[in-house]
Amino acid sequence: MSSPSKLSGREWIKDAVLYQIYPQSYCDSNGDGIGDLPGIISKLDYIASLGVNLLWLCPCFDSPFNDAGYDVRDFYKIAPRYGTNADMERLCREAHKRGLRVCLDLVAGHTALDCEWFKQSGMPESGKYSNYYIWTDHWCNMPPYGRWTNGYAPRNGNFMINFFWSQPALNYGFAKPDPSKPWEEPVNGKGPRAVIAELKNVMQFWLEKGCDGFRVDMAASLIKNDPGSKAVIRLWHDNLHPWIRKNYPHAVTIAEWGNPADAVGKAGFDIDFMLHFGLPGYGEMMFKHPAVCGRPTTGVCFFDEAGKGSPKTFIKEYLKASNKVRGKGFISIPSANHDFQRLNYFRSPAELKAAFTFILTWPGVPSIYYGDEIGMSFQPELPSKEGGYTRTGTRTPMQWNHDANAGFSTAKADKLYLPLDPAKDRATVVAQDKNPGSLLNHVRKLLELRQSTPELRNDGNVKVLSKTDSYPLIYTRGGTGGTRYWIAINPSGKPVKASLKLGIADIEPVMVSGADIQVKGKVVVVKLGGVSWGIFKEC
Repeated sequence: MSSPSKLSGREWIKDAVLYQIYPQSYCDSNGDGIGDLPGIISKLDYIASLGVNLLWLCPCFDSPFNDAGYDVRDFYKIAPRYGTNADMERLCREAHKRGLRVCLDLVAGHTALDCEWFKQSGMPESGKYSNYYIWTDHWCNMPPYGRWTNGYAPRNGNFMINFFWSQPALNYGFAKPDPSKPWEEPVNGKGPRAVIAELKNVMQFWLEKGCDGFRVDMAASLIKNDPGSKAVIRLWHDNLHPWIRKNYPHAVTIAEWGNPADAVGKAGFDIDFMLHFGLPGYGEMMFKHPAVCGRPTTGVCFFDEAGKGSPKTFIKEYLKASNKVRGKGFISIPSANHDFQRLNYFRSPAELKAAFTFILTWPGVPSIYYGDEIGMSFQPELPSKEGGYTRTGTRTPMQWNHDANAGFSTAKADKLYLPLDPAKDRATVVAQDKNPGSLLNHVRKLLELRQSTPELRNDGNVKVLSKTDSYPLIYTRGGTGGTRYWIAINPSGKPVKASLKLGIADIEPVMVSGADIQVKGKVVVVKLGGVSWGIFKEC
């Protein structure tokens, strides 16, 4: 299938901007209340209009949906509620026509209980799939480590699970197998070799059908008893990534790892995220309230008009990780994702614009979670759906217009996958599209500037000029033989001022809201009003 970019190989990743879609909540084409692939296809023009160029679709494979599709029954089949394999091929073709690439969510570490592999593995007789999963040698033998369950198959043993009880762990082996425990195969054992071969088959199947890569769920968790993730790093670096690069040199791999120095710097992934777990700093930068995936946070963050936060930890951890991945891949800063609260959780439009100004001018691969571009609100009190628990409120239907169900579906309201934001003034694409000052058009302008300005793209350098324990945040992009751009952001509600001893000739505004920079001899004076931001260019 032809490439949608003129950049060869994986060079296109230098310009990538990620847009994550939760398929069941994006657009319903057939009126059953659940989003689907034809619905996504119908919105590709809108997606392209944002200025993004890489789509990440949460799992679309056949599933019983005990964990919203992260429990796969058949890796080679699109879930019927989303459409067919032919629909996925059409989505890839139509995306490519618009300069978009498509990345599928690959749940590499486990399956559903009713996956045929597990059914066969759970039979008493030895067969092809017997070692695809991790089974003890007797149903009374329950190891004191890991998470195990039993009673779901005729086989005389317990099996290891990865997450929910219905997600049996695939067998990639143990980094330090115990000879007294026959179920602990080494990483080069018969079972792990078969599972790795199957994983390659799955990737090949979808890459041949037109997809452009994978976001790998729980990418660091495949090998068990693996201190420091050393064995799983070797698996990706020495086995899986060389195979991908040789056979599909254009394909992107994105890790859910939370430690870019390991995922990108050592394991060979192209992109890894700073998230609510893993490296510290992201939560302190972005989470205004402590309700995030059931994990406690301080509720104090930098992007809050209360002005009590600090970017110090984030900047320290980001720059340290950035030095370890430079030239190998990228760190991604997401606006949100399906596992934690949206950017808009008790935030004003001005606060959202300030946060997006940061996300879309910072180096690395920006990631926008569907609906964040219009400021969809996190809904904290929703009942759990398909294993969503406290995450459910970040998975509500996309708000397209002011028609019934916000244009998401023609189904009756009580048949929708999840209820809509009940607010009468909820954000919609159609309203913001017509408003030049909307968050949606702010995001579009920022991405247009980013894509047209080499200094602001993913691999451009960054230098933080301001103090990292107070407001504002001031940093520059570019400047090594090219134009230098200044970004100044004040998320607090109080005016702030900073004086920097730097010798520059002059500076002019590019995109500004409540910010001003003046050059006074060898001092640059930066003034920002409450919740304000500005992008400037040295001249």
